[in-house]
Amino acid sequence: MTCQKFCVALLHWEFIYLTTAFNLAYPITPWRFKLSCMPPNTTYDFLLPTGISRNTSNLNEHYEAVVEAKLNSSSTYISNLSSKTTFHCCFWSKEDKNCSVHADNMEGKAFVSTVNSLVFQQIGANWNIQCWMKEDLKLFICYMESLFKNPFKTYDLKVHLLYVLPEVLEESPPVPQKGSFQIVPCNCSVHDSCECHVPVPTAKLNHTLLMYLKITLGGINFQSPLMSVQPINVVKPDPPLGLHMEITDTGNLKISWSSPTLVPFQLQYQVRYSENSSTNVRKANEIVSATSLLIDSVLPGSSYEVQVRGKKLDGPGIWGDWSTPLIFITQDVIYFPPKILTSVGSNVSFHCIYKSENKIVSSKKIVWWLNLAEKIPQSQYNMVGDRVSKVTFPNLNATKPRGKFTYDAVYCCKEQECHHRYAELYVIDVNINISCETDGYLTKMTCRWSTNAIQSLEGSTLQLRYHRSSLYCSDVPSIHPISEPKDCHLQRDGFYECIFQPIFLLSGYTMWIKINHSLGSLDSSPTCVVPDSVVKPLPPSSVKAEITVKIGLLKISWEKPVFPENNLKFQIRYGLNGKEVQWKMYEVYDAKSKSASVPVPELCAVYAVQVRCKRLDGLGYWSNWSSPAYTVVMDIKVPTRGPEFWRIIDEDTSRKERNVTLLWKPLMKNDSLCSVRKYVVKHHTSRNGTWSEDVGNHTKFTFLWTEQAHSVTVLAVNSIGASSVNFNLTFSWPMSKVNTVQSLSAYPLNSTCVLLSWTLTPSDYYLTYFITEWKILNEDSESKWLRIPPSVKKYYIHDHFIPIEKYQFSLYPVFMEGVGKPKTINSFTQDDIEKHQNDAGLYVILLIIISSSILLLGMLLISHQRMKKLFWEDVPNPKNCSWAQGLNFQKITFVFLTIICYGQPRWPSGLVPPSARGVILETRDRVPHWAPCTEPASPSAFHSVMNK
Repeated sequence: MTCQKFCVALLHWEFIYLTTAFNLAYPITPWRFKLSCMPPNTTYDFLLPTGISRNTSNLNEHYEAVVEAKLNSSSTYISNLSSKTTFHCCFWSKEDKNCSVHADNMEGKAFVSTVNSLVFQQIGANWNIQCWMKEDLKLFICYMESLFKNPFKTYDLKVHLLYVLPEVLEESPPVPQKGSFQIVPCNCSVHDSCECHVPVPTAKLNHTLLMYLKITLGGINFQSPLMSVQPINVVKPDPPLGLHMEITDTGNLKISWSSPTLVPFQLQYQVRYSENSSTNVRKANEIVSATSLLIDSVLPGSSYEVQVRGKKLDGPGIWGDWSTPLIFITQDVIYFPPKILTSVGSNVSFHCIYKSENKIVSSKKIVWWLNLAEKIPQSQYNMVGDRVSKVTFPNLNATKPRGKFTYDAVYCCKEQECHHRYAELYVIDVNINISCETDGYLTKMTCRWSTNAIQSLEGSTLQLRYHRSSLYCSDVPSIHPISEPKDCHLQRDGFYECIFQPIFLLSGYTMWIKINHSLGSLDSSPTCVVPDSVVKPLPPSSVKAEITVKIGLLKISWEKPVFPENNLKFQIRYGLNGKEVQWKMYEVYDAKSKSASVPVPELCAVYAVQVRCKRLDGLGYWSNWSSPAYTVVMDIKVPTRGPEFWRIIDEDTSRKERNVTLLWKPLMKNDSLCSVRKYVVKHHTSRNGTWSEDVGNHTKFTFLWTEQAHSVTVLAVNSIGASSVNFNLTFSWPMSKVNTVQSLSAYPLNSTCVLLSWTLTPSDYYLTYFITEWKILNEDSESKWLRIPPSVKKYYIHDHFIPIEKYQFSLYPVFMEGVGKPKTINSFTQDDIEKHQNDAGLYVILLIIISSSILLLGMLLISHQRMKKLFWEDVPNPKNCSWAQGLNFQKITFVFLTIICYGQPRWPSGLVPPSARGVILETRDRVPHWAPCTEPASPSAFHSVMNK
């Protein structure tokens, strides 16, 4: 019973001890704090000079000197301690100079006292400690480094961190058991510093982390007091990213950066910067919540150095490390903005501060140039104070690329002195046409746009944005502040295509193209589209085409598409079927109509027909053309006429019979309308009357001519009936002797054409037409024939004629009563042949004469130029000949030249003796002038000249 009571008392005492220890756990601060340890049985009074209290917090320099003097003797004492010695350790910081000591004796009792931290700092082991939570919120870090006066710095240092993290978030967490602490080794470097890592789950960032340090140094163990912290309260952000400085459009220096990517909460930032210029030096330190800071009064030729760090905006936290210093130097000429991106028709302005010879140039002396080629008028200048000059460009035109430069360079100059730096002006035509169409099923709307009309800017991206209103479009489309992007894909034809699906037929879609660039963004003019107004209907279906029988019209029929339900108009195109159809158009405005008929010139041809439709009110687009329909060639009407025919008569004199063979050519489709099933020869005689013979599809028919007069007619028959207009030919014995053709001549014009001419004698018979026959005379070839109108007296026969062959030409007059006597010639007209041959000879002679004349004229011109050049080379130099002084040689023309050689025999023509020393110049007054020369004359001196 006594033992049981003792155990209960012991457990109660242990609980009170642990509770006291937990409540006295040192709260980790967001700033650095120190851990100091001192050996036992050390009095504090030996360090204090007379008259200074033990708990004095404000020590003077004399006190520090005394402590420093005691350090040398105390270090010897500390080095002789055993490894079982336990040091008294405490935490303190700059904000709290008192040191809270907590140490265990061998019996497990605890005592707590407060002493001045300077005592521990000077005679014990001392470390700087800072703990924080990494930005990724996954790792808790404690960093410790020994102070420079640590007497154990030459010994090996080993550090372990023991920690416990409760599973449940509570205001008063349960007291951890002694064995519940987890231990992690710390990484200690050669510079007497250590780093301890504790992994913290994301779900326990708000839990209280309890921990303490065990330090082994030179065989001596140190144990820190218990520490407590909530990891979320000591998050240390990484340095900000992308630190950047630039001159703004208003002339300020903008410092900008981006927050670390892993921070899940908002940060505040501390910015420290220094400015160094020829006239000013300043330093500043500012705290902002935004990711940028503006510095005003920026001067040319100044240097700025900037660093930024971050800290949690709300609640406790730790300042992160400073970013790497960034240095920015302003140039001697500052443009703001340095670059402008704008659209055609806009107005923009540039500002400038000019520094020359360490002095700011007055804005009154600033002039502006464009591309150093065009001085900008002063009417576009404005003075913004004494230092800043402003120029404005109104109603800008698109920039014309100059090689690789896609901008205009704007120069700010001091009168006639210009700095090499310039501002850049980009002007882009953003007039982009967006066209949309709704499909025939009314389920989607496709919009297309092209960038070919605008100047491409390197580094820019284009995006279609739109805003959908509930009903229709406004009268004046405008860019809505709330818009959505639309994915568009580049097609092979260079257009971008975007698809809206599903669509609201009566909603207004306001859309525009946004051009994004590092210099800014531009918007094209907005356009508004109502899907119901841009419908492209489905093409008409069931299209049929035919040529109507007996009427001869092209009839087209179709079925209207199901959508849209609006009234439609139709457009028909038709043409003769072939590789390249020559289309003709025909429109039908009757919305109820489903067919149309149009006249066509050729009834016996295959026509291709297509139909398309569009809303009758004009909105939307024409549909695609329907699939082509084709007509079928079939008989439309009876043949328009029978075939033209002629005859060959084979006379048997012994029997006094004549066999007549009729010849004709097959009817063309335009005459047969559209086919011929058979030909019928109709006979008429005075004795036997009239009868007909079916010859089928043959084009030759022979019959016996026995009576004095025999008339025949050839009819063409198709599926509709027989031809109504036909040619008649009467064979008559008396008429075959009627001679009305007086003369016949054949003139060969070339190998493919012969001119046939004739003269007639008066006749009482009615002439209906002529028939001409021709064939090669020496061959048994078939005769060729042509029908010639009766009113002409010459006719061109086109055929392939061989010049060396002889041809027979015959001309038959055909009368109502019969065929007359023919006129026949067996060769071409001889006079005409000789005339053609003579003409050909004359042409050859004339061509030779013209060629010779041109050649002779060219030789004369070349000779003239050469002789002139040679003569003027040998004309005496006025500097060497006294007689030529003042003589104008430009007014001398060529007459003739003689050489007078005194004391020398005459030389043959064309030769000049080397001793010739002069020429005779004969002027217009026929007075000769002796011209002595300093050099021998040349053959070109055989000329005479005279003044004009």
